[in-house]
Amino acid sequence: MTSINKFVATGILALVTAVSVVSPATSEAAASKPAAKVVKKKNQAPVRVAVPRKVTHKVVVVKDKTGALKRVSTAKIEPARPSFGQLYGLHNTSDSLDLKSSVALVLDQDTNEVLFSKNSQAVLPIASLTKLMTAVVVAEAKLPLDEQMTIVQDDVDTEKMSRSRLKVGTQLNREEMLHLALMSSENRAAHALSRYYPGGKDAFVAAMNHKAQSLGMADTHYIEPTGLSSQNQSSAHDLALLVKAAHEFKIIRDMSTSPEYEVEVGNRPMQFRNTDGLVRSPAWDIGLQKTGYITEAGRCLLIQAKMAGRQLIMVFLDSAGKHSHTGDAERVRRWVTESPVRLPAIATSAPKVTS
Repeated sequence: MTSINKFVATGILALVTAVSVVSPATSEAAASKPAAKVVKKKNQAPVRVAVPRKVTHKVVVVKDKTGALKRVSTAKIEPARPSFGQLYGLHNTSDSLDLKSSVALVLDQDTNEVLFSKNSQAVLPIASLTKLMTAVVVAEAKLPLDEQMTIVQDDVDTEKMSRSRLKVGTQLNREEMLHLALMSSENRAAHALSRYYPGGKDAFVAAMNHKAQSLGMADTHYIEPTGLSSQNQSSAHDLALLVKAAHEFKIIRDMSTSPEYEVEVGNRPMQFRNTDGLVRSPAWDIGLQKTGYITEAGRCLLIQAKMAGRQLIMVFLDSAGKHSHTGDAERVRRWVTESPVRLPAIATSAPKVTS
């Protein structure tokens, strides 16, 4: 009997040791923190820079001092998967503002004057920037904002396994779902909005693509309403057109720029915050914004803001680093506010790429 027990224990140890748990691809709701390394350039002091990383968790079974089996979790830090922009070599494009985004566009909303352009025709995944089109479709449909909606299992992300505070069974009305989708980039809220559209999700996605075509967004294509899929793609030029269209709706302007929002989930109040910290900065006068992130897209940001007497639209795609997209926005703001009234147009670009 002792030999049998030993055999069974050995078998269990081998089986469980072979099982590993790998962290899922990150999304805007749950992103890996960048590691850091020291880079030394010729004739310069060492500089610490951020290096994207992925943490792989592994569970193994080992024996303790008494001979008993116990489970131990280990973590291994590996380089993160590159974004599409990195794969295309877009980060090799230099610019006078030293932006960390591989794609950027700044234009005057009223005159269409391009103040800054960097790879603006490149077609890349756009992550949760998708939700701005989701909001436009909802706003144009003029469906009852007080209609109750319920989060169901179909709203749960099975592609990126992103987290959500809206549990299955949560009931909110359409206005609350739209607010959370825009302000806090709630994936389940965005998906629920598409399910409650006349004709369901397929009809909703068709409406998204139809609206894109009507706006002249020739480089844009959507396959779902959240941005979790890397097949949702667009260019900075197209996204500027989307910002113009979305800015026409007061409900989108107000919801996307509110610093925080509270909803009643059951009988319990739940507080949500804006994913874009710039809306809380007194240095900014933001009229509309949307953030986005999945590994394939990098950090993304859309902003409509007033500065130096102009209404400007800013698009930043595929930024490397957790806060680099907002850092790029700050660089542009300083450049605009500190420059003469008539800014020189800056254009840097690589050949147009599509995936």
